[in-house]
Amino acid sequence: MNAPAHLPEHAELSSAFQRLRAAAQAQPYPAAEERRGWLKALHEALVRHEEALCAAMDADFGGRAVMETKLTELFPALEALGYARRHLRRWMRPERRPVSLWFQPAKARLHYQPKGLVGVIVPWNYPLYLAIGPLAGALAAGNRVLVKVSEYTPKTGELLARILAECLPAGLVEVVNGGPELAAAFSRLPFDHLLYTGSTAIGREVMKAAAENLVPVTLELGGKSPTLIAPGFDLDVAAKRICFAKFLNAGQICVSPDYVLVPEGQEQAFAEAVRRVVQSFYGSERSEMTSIISERHHARLCALLDEAQAKGARLLPLLDGKLSGRQLMPTAVMGATEDMRILQEEIFGPLLPILGYRDTEAAIAYINGHPRPLAFYVFDEDKARREDVLARTHSGGACINECLVQIAQDALPFGGIGPSGMGSYHGPEGFKTFSHAKGVFTQSRLNTLSLFHPPHGRLARILLRLILKCS
Repeated sequence: MNAPAHLPEHAELSSAFQRLRAAAQAQPYPAAEERRGWLKALHEALVRHEEALCAAMDADFGGRAVMETKLTELFPALEALGYARRHLRRWMRPERRPVSLWFQPAKARLHYQPKGLVGVIVPWNYPLYLAIGPLAGALAAGNRVLVKVSEYTPKTGELLARILAECLPAGLVEVVNGGPELAAAFSRLPFDHLLYTGSTAIGREVMKAAAENLVPVTLELGGKSPTLIAPGFDLDVAAKRICFAKFLNAGQICVSPDYVLVPEGQEQAFAEAVRRVVQSFYGSERSEMTSIISERHHARLCALLDEAQAKGARLLPLLDGKLSGRQLMPTAVMGATEDMRILQEEIFGPLLPILGYRDTEAAIAYINGHPRPLAFYVFDEDKARREDVLARTHSGGACINECLVQIAQDALPFGGIGPSGMGSYHGPEGFKTFSHAKGVFTQSRLNTLSLFHPPHGRLARILLRLILKCS
């Protein structure tokens, strides 16, 4: 595939694409040791720049706790790189595949070949992990990578570009930054694979742009991930685990619990349990609370609350006193109805609708009546019931009696379904996503296929009749 000759208004983007395309063509199949070296160098560089990365993200968000950044960005990024490095040789090994009886004694095997040049569009909510996670898979697969970072996190993007240039060889990974126009131009480039993480609405536009060049895409989107608390489950335990996930990064997480379904009559009890937990988390340590990324997003969340209240919902602030800067009050929303935007849009903030349900059938019907989410959380000690719920609902992934941690399991694929995404990556699935699985058939010197070369005699007709009868 040739590099584009257009986009003169994005000269930096076009030049970076052409450099990486040339490098991929010059070295189409890097050796395992070279790939492992890339992963090791990147791992070590992130460790060296740990404090600077935390400071950059704190500045970009206008307030983000160091512990939160280390726990949710650095830890999973380092884990992803280490996991890929440890398992790379096995992933790269050609797989033997069986050959049909009628083609014996030939051999068949599967080779995983680098796709070439991969594009990665990184969102603002996890600007480090959602860059390094795809990079781990793409580099393990032997690709070159062009990364588009978010204009909302410029300091992190600039630092990441310097770190990658410092620790990796030229022509392997480059970083570009810019607003919506550059993102649109990025999506139109003829990559060999494109991974986008972000909103469903923009995901549709990315897919349309990629389709012009028949570029295969992985879309990591989001949606309204439900949480179901079964009858009899300890509300205090559920509240603690749900609150940790919901209010981490101020709810700005694509797999954040978007709303909670509790048995009818327990809505208020659960809301009070949530308030106790949030008070214990942030009541005396407001510096542990992440800010909303921008004034625009802050205003959007406030508008969701205002509309819900105007239409009859009851708002329960979960902390006492006032907050500073772009911090937003964690709020439980009681009595929300389907005509409210807060139950129609992905919230992506520290607002938690609490809904009552009559029975398990009603809860399943409610979940299935909405677009398929990226994650589904079930709190239930009854194994048979929770397995039934999982079997009868669709989601990109699921977690039982906990939230969020499914995304940190490198052995599990991460990806959405329908409106919440397309395709998956992480661990072995990441390696396969960024590789082409090339099937290779090796014919033996002596084989039966020659018996079917024309002109077809009596023996060929008898054999074909036998083959059709046995197939």
